[in-house]
Formats: sequence, structure tokens, C-alpha cells
Amino acid sequence: MLFEEPKSASNSGLWRDSRPALAVEDATALRLRIHEQLLDLLNLSALEKASRESLRAEISGVVTQLLTQEKRLLTTFQADQLIEDVLDEILGLGPIEPLLKDDTVDDILINTYKSVYVERRGLLEKTDIRFQDNRHLIRIINKIVSAVGRRVDESQPMVDARLSDGSRINAIIPPLAVDGPLVSIRKFSRVPIHMAKLVELGGLSEEMAKTLHAVVRCRRNVLISGGTGTGKTTVLNALSAFIDHQQRIVTIEDSAELQLQQPHVCRLETRPPNIEGRGEIAQRELVHNALRMRPDRIIVGEVRAGEAFDMLQAMNTGHDGSMTTIHANSPRDALSRVEQMIGMAGLDITPRSIRQQIASAIHVVVQLERMEDGRRRVVSISEIAGMEQDVILMQELFRFRRRGLDLDGAIRGDFEGTGVRAKFLDHFTARGLEMSSLTLSPAKRIA
Repeated sequence: MLFEEPKSASNSGLWRDSRPALAVEDATALRLRIHEQLLDLLNLSALEKASRESLRAEISGVVTQLLTQEKRLLTTFQADQLIEDVLDEILGLGPIEPLLKDDTVDDILINTYKSVYVERRGLLEKTDIRFQDNRHLIRIINKIVSAVGRRVDESQPMVDARLSDGSRINAIIPPLAVDGPLVSIRKFSRVPIHMAKLVELGGLSEEMAKTLHAVVRCRRNVLISGGTGTGKTTVLNALSAFIDHQQRIVTIEDSAELQLQQPHVCRLETRPPNIEGRGEIAQRELVHNALRMRPDRIIVGEVRAGEAFDMLQAMNTGHDGSMTTIHANSPRDALSRVEQMIGMAGLDITPRSIRQQIASAIHVVVQLERMEDGRRRVVSISEIAGMEQDVILMQELFRFRRRGLDLDGAIRGDFEGTGVRAKFLDHFTARGLEMSSLTLSPAKRIA
């Protein structure tokens, strides 16, 4: 049995179809009150083995009796919705559980208990979802972070975690968050988007997509650059689909979210410090370890600090075709940021030597942008062309040229080639490959 037997109560008059809908605040308070009473009756060991359907069947009768004890009269629809809400409180993340199941939602942004925004198709919109109070919101945050062995409290008021489906979550609570807890959830796409879909969505042209396919096939090292929410991980996933299935890939991330389709993938994830501030495993240590794992390619989800130097070393020492992402607003800014990050490694190395490392390790920079109309586009594909004195030479192969705005606010523009012949094409043809043979389909699995 999932529940202890509650006190008996009559169901007479419980289901009436003429009652007005519950106010949002009233419904939230009722749901939480019923939830607290259910926790006293729940058999937690049986709960772990129960499916949502079987739990719903048992919970329905118990909720009916608890509502009768509270002398609440609900319509059939209201009662069914209450049962679903209580199930979300017990098994999921309370009020935001429906948003996590909504495939049209990309981001969930919680600004204290009374304000929840979502991003759909690149644009923000406010929802009518709310928590009862900040304590309710903090309880949900603790439920998330405790599941992955992390904690959040006044002594450690910021936390990064990952939901069971791979979605990334960042939470910050008082005293750092002045008005109340703030939560940001970047949802994990259940189905990875391939390059053909990005072309269909207008993220880049077919010619650009085939060029990137050629870049991956001839094992050029790629740096994907862009601001927050521009789709860097999405493009990285799409590019990785072109990797030969016979190659061994090691991925390194803060929160594992890459969806590589190859059969030979080794996934590594950083570890934060424990309560005593010990036990942290940073990306730089994982990059060091990855070099001992006989990888064909190394993919770092995002470089943020001194691991940039180790990543360049890996790219320069036989791990061709490696990829990573970085936060930057232009291809040139991306190289400057890599240079700054190498400086953060605390190495005694001159700026010229750093730039030589960058110029020899990185071959192609893909720049992304999320524009005012919410669309994410590849706005530039540039190739590193070597060094001239102390300056890294870069040549742009493709760009997005804006032409204006439509009446509905959509950005008009064209993807265009610059006419520059890519240096990597020599490597491409040397491998016996031809551009006409390339498609936008992922690499085929090797039996």
C-alpha cells in the first residue's frame, strides 16, 4: 500500500460542475496543504516503485477524502487538476512541471515565487504560474540540487545542477538574491537538431552547412562563438553528427548536455567542491586526463578559464577535429578571449607565443547570434590563415548580411559567400573527398 488509511469521510456533494474556478493563490495553497497531508500518509519505500499511473489511482481516493475533510467543493475538472498538481509536487518540480514537459519551451526563468517567464522561439513571455511563497520555491530548488548531491543555503547561496533529463539549472537565493530566489533552467532537447533542420529553420545556408561538413570530415579544429542563448551547444551537436562513427570521442562539460550519436563516446563532467570546500574537479584536470584516454577527438562543452591552454595543446598534438565553444560577440573577440583565458592559466608565456599557439591550433571560427526577432543564425564562418608579425590573420568565408525588417518585425537578410577560397580545402581534397559528395545527413553508423 502506498498510503496509510486516512480517516473515513463521505464523498457526497464533492463533484459539482457549477462551482467557480479556484483563484491561483487559493489553488496553490490548497495543493500544498493537500501535499503536506499526503506526505504524512505516504509509504515512501512503496513510492519509489510506483508508476505515476498507479500513484494517481491511489491518490485520487485519498485526495477526495482529504478535500471532504476540508469541506471543499470542486468541479470534476478542478479535482482532476488538483490531483495532477499534487502528483507534480510529489514526483516532479511542482508548478513548473508542465513547463518542463512542454517541448515549445526552451528556457524557464523564475524571478522569485510570483513571477515565471519562459522563452519560446527566442522570445520571452510571462506565464500565470507562481509558487505559494519563497519557502515553497526554495523547497523545490533543494529537491533539484539534492538529487545530484549538491546543496544551497546561506553559506552557499549559488548552485549549478542538472535535472534528470539533462536540463541545466542555475539557482541563487538570498542574501545574494535581494528580492527572493532566482532560478534559470535551460531545457534539454529530447531530440538533437541535425544540420539539415538548422538549414530548414533559416539558421544558415545549405552551402554553409556543407562547408562545415567538410570542416569536420577533414578534421579541422573548430571554435564556436556566440553570446548566451545563441545556440552554441545546438550547433556543436549538429557538427558532431558528421564525425565518423569509428572514431573515439571524449567530451568534457560542466553539465553534461551534448547529445552525440556516435557509439564510441566517453563523457566526462566536472565536479564542484563538497560542503568542506574540497573535492573539486575542474575542466582543466579533465582535459589533462582526456589526453591519456586515447581520444581521436576531444570536445569541450565550453572553455571559460585556464583549460583553454590545455585544449589548444590537445589540438596541437594529434587530436585534430576537436571542438569547443566560447562566449564572445565576434570571431576576433573569440580569439582575444582565448588569449585572455590562457593568461589565466598562470603560465610564463609571451603574448606572441600565445597567439602562435592559437593560430596553429584553431582552424575555423563559427560565430552565432540571436537576433531581435528571436531567430538564431550563423552570422560568420571564418578561417584562421596564420600569423603576420604579432597579429593572427583571419579570413571570412561566409557572412549573414542584414537587409532590414519586415512589417512583422522579422529580420530580412541573406547568407553570402565572400569568394575567399578556404585553406582547409587542400586538406579536404588530400583525403580524396569532394564537396559534391557531401550531404547534410549525419555520419552513418558502422555495423
